[in-house]
Amino acid sequence: MSANPATAATTPVTATATAPAPTSPESSTASKKSSLATLRGLVPFLAPYKPQFVMAGVALLFAAAATLAIPYAFKQMIDLGFGATGSKSTEHIDFYFLALFGVAAVLAVATAARFYAVSWLGERVTADIRSAVYRHVITQSPQFFEITRSGEVLSRLTTDTTLIQSLVGTSISMALRNALLFVGGLGMMFFTSVKLAAIIIVLLFVTILPIILYGRRVRTLSRDSQDRIADASAVAGEILNAMTTVQAYTHEKIEADRFGSSVERAFITAIRRIRARSLLTVLAIVLIFGAIVFVLWLGAHAVIQGSMTGGELGQFILYSAIVAGAVGALAETLGEAQRAAGATERLLELLAERSPIQSPDKPLSLPPRTQAGASLEMHDVTFNYPSRPQSASLTHLTLSVKAGETVAVVGPSGAGKTTLFQLLLRFYDPQQGRILLDGVAIGDLDLHVLRDAIGIVPQDTVIFAADAMENIRYGRVDATDDEVIAAAKMAAAHEFIEKLPDGYKSFLGERGVRLSGGQRQRIAIARALLKNPPLLLLDEATSALDAESERLVQGALEAAMAGRTTLVIAHRLATVQKADRIIVLDEGRLVETGTHASLVAQGGIYANLAALQFHVK
Repeated sequence: MSANPATAATTPVTATATAPAPTSPESSTASKKSSLATLRGLVPFLAPYKPQFVMAGVALLFAAAATLAIPYAFKQMIDLGFGATGSKSTEHIDFYFLALFGVAAVLAVATAARFYAVSWLGERVTADIRSAVYRHVITQSPQFFEITRSGEVLSRLTTDTTLIQSLVGTSISMALRNALLFVGGLGMMFFTSVKLAAIIIVLLFVTILPIILYGRRVRTLSRDSQDRIADASAVAGEILNAMTTVQAYTHEKIEADRFGSSVERAFITAIRRIRARSLLTVLAIVLIFGAIVFVLWLGAHAVIQGSMTGGELGQFILYSAIVAGAVGALAETLGEAQRAAGATERLLELLAERSPIQSPDKPLSLPPRTQAGASLEMHDVTFNYPSRPQSASLTHLTLSVKAGETVAVVGPSGAGKTTLFQLLLRFYDPQQGRILLDGVAIGDLDLHVLRDAIGIVPQDTVIFAADAMENIRYGRVDATDDEVIAAAKMAAAHEFIEKLPDGYKSFLGERGVRLSGGQRQRIAIARALLKNPPLLLLDEATSALDAESERLVQGALEAAMAGRTTLVIAHRLATVQKADRIIVLDEGRLVETGTHASLVAQGGIYANLAALQFHVK
């Protein structure tokens, strides 16, 4: 059963690509759409698997036909078997019991085939949706994650997709099956008694209308329930990622109570949903069976009067039971569909988010590299974060860095140093100005081409739950083991890695919890060196190192800087004294530039920082 999941995975993203810049998922108006309109969003994920749907449909038809044949077989047994006498009665009974067994065998095989086909579809479609949502989310800019919690995304990837799996793998099949039984059973009821069937149709119409209206409330409560579950997941994810801080401040009970309150809110909302669904079920069963019982009462009088045979009444009763069961099952399935519709809305909201940072339709190429490093130019760049539109992080910044030059960026906290790096990597676009890499505007480059040309060692080191070899190889996935080891040696990481229990194959723990801060920093430096980019960004690359490790890494970095352009952010000025040039940022503006000695002589911001660190007067 092969198909192309990528087709399903990418189609919804394209279809919703005109969505505006990221907005809070909770603020979306998607919840105003009807459940049927919402569930249409799943069609692109279902379309690649038409053969499986055909298989399920054929099995469904056979199962429904077998079910509908059973009441007719009972009628024949009653009228021609039990109602007759002599040898023919025995023959009729034998024949119809044998036929009934044959129908049961067909029903069993068809039901098993239907179950396999729809279960396969449920698992396959759910896997495609999870992949599509995750693939789309990881392409979003940091702006998206400023307003969306990771726990919220994880909840949608797990809980919401499980509801869709239930819908595709069970509910849709059950809905179609019961729809067929309803239509077929209704047809056979008319065939048996037009009068009684017409009465029951009118009564069913009167009873179904309030059920449909009440079902809308169930859908709203279902979405609220999923939102509360997502809130609880977000709280848990946040706390688990900050466990050492929680325990250091002895907030275990406080955080447990906070999570418990979030879980309790989810529980209360779920109970409201369950209560509404229970009332919906009661309403459906009482109204529908009440209508059927009334019609059967009329049928019993018809048999007494001789206008119907006992077999026909039995047949009508069985078909009525099938129709009533089908309607009841459809009402329950509607509740499942309402709940899945809420989950679908939440997933489609994620797929509808479009990152404001996109590769151009016709990207330019970087010129062939004929020199060491890459040249960098910034012309009148002004930028403020979307979450702080009134506060500029960089203001009219103009900077030119020659290929192969090492430039240190210093300044007080909040001066815009890290923002500068985020703009170079095009995590954000400036509101004004241009940034050129080797003479090409970075907005005209494919994002992967741009970022492949830049290596970064961030201040907050990221270590993945893998071994040391794979953590370093993250810098260049096709690197050989020897190249990884060479990068580790340059970053002064080889020695401590070799001392780990399994050397380079040692598992480093989630977020590198088995390493010290300095060791994690050296792993990150080795990763950047393995990438071997023409432009290297070091954001406090030695901040977590002790004096001896800093000396080793600083020597390695000096060697690595040769043949590439390097921008270094450092609060510890001892690490930038050898830079070709030092620029000083303050409140987003470039206020000073020069060498260490010339800046100290100027007596400005840099001189004050140097005086604090070196005790220079």
